[in-house]
Amino acid sequence: MKIAVSSKGNKITDEMDPRFGRCSNLIIYDTDSGEFEAAENSSAQLSGGAGIQTAQFTVSKGVKAVISGSFGPNAFNTLKAAEIEMYTDAGGTVEEVIKRFKEGKLKKTEDAGTSFKH
Repeated sequence: MKIAVSSKGNKITDEMDPRFGRCSNLIIYDTDSGEFEAAENSSAQLSGGAGIQTAQFTVSKGVKAVISGSFGPNAFNTLKAAEIEMYTDAGGTVEEVIKRFKEGKLKKTEDAGTSFKH
């Protein structure tokens, strides 16, 4: 299964970016093969609509789940309409976040704007 993690860089060892729509990069990770690709988020600098554009890009990559610190209402609704599951996490490296996802330790996001809570 393909998942996407918002990231501050283009390596799996970089920190997760707590922002979805304005994250620097998205790490697209295949949980079956362990392979990943980094995609620069060209929507991050938009004056408006960054969440929708980032969500549409994520949908185009064929992911089934997205992990970030929080999701704005427009990104949330776009991802929900595409039946993509959203999860929030407190952060760490992308690699650590993926590990927690694979271990079933992340909580599914049910509402827009919901941030990770301990």
